[in-house]
Amino acid sequence: MKYRILTGTGVSVSNLALGTMGFGTETPENDAFAILDRFIDVGGNLIDTANVYGAGASEGVLGRWFADRPDDITGRVILATKARFGTGPDANEAGSSRRNLDRALTASLRRLGRENVDLYQLHGWDPLTPIEETLTFLDAAVRAGKIHYIGLSNFTGWQMQLSLDTASALGLQVPVTLQPQYSLLSREIEYEIIPSALHNNIGLLPWSPLASGFLSGKYTKGDKPGRDTRAGAGNPMMEHIYGDLAAKDQNWDTLDGVRDIADTTGTTPAQIALSWVANRPGVVAPIIGARTLNQLEQNLPAGELVLDAETTSRLDEVSAPTPNDYPYGPFGEKQRRRYIDSSDQAISELF
Repeated sequence: MKYRILTGTGVSVSNLALGTMGFGTETPENDAFAILDRFIDVGGNLIDTANVYGAGASEGVLGRWFADRPDDITGRVILATKARFGTGPDANEAGSSRRNLDRALTASLRRLGRENVDLYQLHGWDPLTPIEETLTFLDAAVRAGKIHYIGLSNFTGWQMQLSLDTASALGLQVPVTLQPQYSLLSREIEYEIIPSALHNNIGLLPWSPLASGFLSGKYTKGDKPGRDTRAGAGNPMMEHIYGDLAAKDQNWDTLDGVRDIADTTGTTPAQIALSWVANRPGVVAPIIGARTLNQLEQNLPAGELVLDAETTSRLDEVSAPTPNDYPYGPFGEKQRRRYIDSSDQAISELF
């Protein structure tokens, strides 16, 4: 396992993070404990969860693992959790209000059996709560020792920029990470979110780097997903996600390219796809979700794998997003172009 600095901090984290969304639901507790033990054993230390994963089940499993393991093991963990989405029938058990975040953080710490978490992330943007209210609560929680660092998740470029600028203007704790969806099949964050993250020194913790398992190589175009896959196991949400991915020819072309590279390098498609994400600009650690110990073992080598320039270029080309002409396509790009050695840019060049 390799290590990187959690951007904007002095903390070293593994370049693969362990996602625990299915712990206590898809993955039984004993199996989850084995996955956690193995991840720590190979040098992994960044573990991600959220209060809505299994309605608190994931945090509960982690809490019991922390209680069952010695301090010299659990003390290595850099723990991240999140809050924002609804956790109950009360209308106020959702959002990023001071009231809800206070209750959510208290409940998460109780389930986790900890006095603090290393990274507390807003799971999504809340259009109903003033960002000043959210940020002042998070700042107070840092000062109280309940949170070490603040992160964001699923924010658009302008939402992230507003959050960062507001925190800076008010002298509050500034978020240090963003957790976006990012994979070879989902690259639209490269338009504005990644440039904004790089400009602001925000570390990226991509979720779904294997596109919900599509890039694992288990699927074949035209065939029904196998029962051993998430899309074929009877989960309606996964069936819907797979259907959307399978409907796009470019996704199959990308998967074919990943498979071919894996075959010629003696690796697996998942390792190739994970390495591509892990080494993109601004990325600290992609979040790998393992339902079984075997899945974890298959994905761990990606932490040591670095693709050469030719391979990376091939994957970049086959998976390149295809935006409309404006604002991100060729026409839109021309509006933002400036020559370093000439002021002669005729309007005719724009059309």
